[in-house]
Amino acid sequence: MNSDQLQGKWKQMKGSVKERWGKLTDDDINVIDGKHEQLVGKIQERYGIAREAAQKQVDDWNAVDAHQAELDQRRKAS
Repeated sequence: MNSDQLQGKWKQMKGSVKERWGKLTDDDINVIDGKHEQLVGKIQERYGIAREAAQKQVDDWNAVDAHQAELDQRRKAS
């Protein structure tokens, strides 16, 4: 999912983000506001990890989310 897609789906994605990265506060979620770089930065800050590690977590999360969305669409089409 690219940054534009993340921003467009942010309201639906907030719960998933909070579930995946529980240390992010509601204020963090509001600051992120669907911005990819803000998400990576806040994960880096809250978890004390390298930017590359935070980026990998976001990329992995995006891949799982994309796969789930594809499965949901297939289920609806059947």
